[in-house]
Amino acid sequence: MAVLSKIRERSMFLIIIIGLALFAFVLDPSTLGDFFNSSKVNEIGVIDGESISRQEYVAALEDYKQNVGNRVSEMQASKTVWDNIVRKKIYQNQLTEAGITVGEADVWNQVINAPSVKNSPQFQNEAGLFDEAKFKQFLADTKENNPQMWGAWSNYMSQIRDNAETNTYNTLVSAGLGASLKEGEFQYITENTKLNTQFVFVPYSVIPDSIVKIKKSEVESYIKNHADDFKVEDSRDISYVKFDITATPEDEVAIKNDIASLIPVFKASTNDREFLNQNDSDVNLDESFKFQNQVNAQVASNIFKGAKGDVFGPYKDQGLYKISKITEVAKMADSAKASHILIPFIGAQRVAPNVTRTEEEAKKTADSIFNLVKRSKSKFAKLAKDFSSDTGSAQKDGDLGWFPYNRMTPEFRDFVFEGKKGEVGVVKTPFGYHIIRIDDVKEEQTVLKLATYARQIVPSEATENAVFQKAEQFALEVSKDNNFSEIAKENKYVTKPAIGLKVLDENVPGLGNQRQIVSWAFGKDREIGDFKRFDLDGSHVVAYVTAKTEKGLMSVEKAVNRVRPILLKEKKAKLMADKFNGATLQEIAKENATSVRSANGVNLKSPTLSGAGSEPKIVGAMYTADQNKVYKNIPGNRGVFAFVVTNKELPTALPNYETARKNILQARKRKTYAMYEAIKKATDIEDNRSYMYSGN
Repeated sequence: MAVLSKIRERSMFLIIIIGLALFAFVLDPSTLGDFFNSSKVNEIGVIDGESISRQEYVAALEDYKQNVGNRVSEMQASKTVWDNIVRKKIYQNQLTEAGITVGEADVWNQVINAPSVKNSPQFQNEAGLFDEAKFKQFLADTKENNPQMWGAWSNYMSQIRDNAETNTYNTLVSAGLGASLKEGEFQYITENTKLNTQFVFVPYSVIPDSIVKIKKSEVESYIKNHADDFKVEDSRDISYVKFDITATPEDEVAIKNDIASLIPVFKASTNDREFLNQNDSDVNLDESFKFQNQVNAQVASNIFKGAKGDVFGPYKDQGLYKISKITEVAKMADSAKASHILIPFIGAQRVAPNVTRTEEEAKKTADSIFNLVKRSKSKFAKLAKDFSSDTGSAQKDGDLGWFPYNRMTPEFRDFVFEGKKGEVGVVKTPFGYHIIRIDDVKEEQTVLKLATYARQIVPSEATENAVFQKAEQFALEVSKDNNFSEIAKENKYVTKPAIGLKVLDENVPGLGNQRQIVSWAFGKDREIGDFKRFDLDGSHVVAYVTAKTEKGLMSVEKAVNRVRPILLKEKKAKLMADKFNGATLQEIAKENATSVRSANGVNLKSPTLSGAGSEPKIVGAMYTADQNKVYKNIPGNRGVFAFVVTNKELPTALPNYETARKNILQARKRKTYAMYEAIKKATDIEDNRSYMYSGN
């Protein structure tokens, strides 16, 4: 009984823990065994020593997904929510350290001064002024009677608080930023000083790469000495073979013949919609007229020579086999010119918030305007300006200009293109009631209504089985020899790599969103050489783990392509030093069998040297160099340099440097994102989300 009593006392705690465990299991069943590990139950991460609980994270994730619906994937939602939590905690910590608090009064003032609140008629008094008491009563009633709406308001006010904290911190930092006139003067002079120089340039390419030896230990040493540039997260490299399930030529012939057998029945049918439904057509009946240029080019000329009741096909069009029957032949202009007056009502599409009339009231208004236009067509322009809610056309007397057959909504289109020039009528569309005047039509052409039966070209069951067996056989051969690449090569299969997959990635290059493959690659027991067959939509994939990278410094093998060019330049520069012994540029040029070059008007804004390309390091050295002094053996981007600055032309002095000072100040104040990134880099952040989304 004592045990049962304790269970009852802690039932809510147990429910929460079990619920979270099930949530983790849904995300990835392999995490269930790890879930109750004491290091993972309660925290999803740590920010500067502050634990971020799994409950907090899951609640924020669910709120976010409810707000955005199905517009983002699970991993996109996870990243956004985690980034938001990190940003919020960082700013809160910074404000706490500064002794600054964003209080309830600050948040409330921002809420009631928001235009959507302050200008809402719902919260205004009889004089049309914002009534704070009304707004407070609204919130109290909402909290009591409408939990869903109250949740939305609570989220909104939380967002206001978060934004206020961010803005407060950025404002405080920006207020402490400044720029002096001396800085403005220095920047102006630095950017506008022009240099005339002579130089000798010896490209690194004069020494072949083959004679410069780069040791593995040298690459390793460079990585350690530049650790910040070579930090990496956990990653996996995989290789895969994709077996696409596509229709074979035999499948296409079978589908084509099957459709051809329906032609007599289709021709005799008196109810085309019913025929399409009964025979499982992959397209619905389209009752709009078609111009010749809207029909498949391969069959259009034949179809437009046909008569009502004729059936054409089968023909191939956009991944479908089709047969089409002419159901109506007519003459119609391919474009028309019309004017309209739009009277919307509550519930119509794109209706403005201030529209309060019902559909019946809109119909009465439209009929009244129509009667006025019938009596005096000259009033159309003024009535459009006075009554039409389509402000764009109303400013042009209701004129919509020329438009093609398919541009307008069907009801509007049918009235205009099936009517005659000068005709006026009232038409209801999803946007409201229109008083339409047909102003002009182009020359008429033959148009057809076509009932089209279509079948998607898809692989047969036999083809699907054959592709599956091919993928399964390949996986079986790999399991025997564990030589993925060689077996793929023997079978003439194309292997594709996916390099550097991260634990929370969901896209696999060449396959798209395949979270299941990424999760598998990061399984806690996954090793190099492991493989698995995945059954995807429209294909089978056999994936093979080719490399594992643990968090830390990049391996020598992966970094060598980045480091080798750097070390080559350094070693070549040392080898070339022996040929920079001359006292003058002419002597150095002679030593290197080259010539002395000149560059005039060089500045730091565009540090390019004629014949040598962009060399900011060399131009920077020239800027600080003494005039007429030889500087030699200076390594640049593309080679080694020797130079002499022959003239340094300072810009014209300005009366003051206020403009330059303001430019510097504004540039600094715009660096709020850079400030945040700097704080984030200095913050100790531990992200443990991978435990929820992989087998680790």
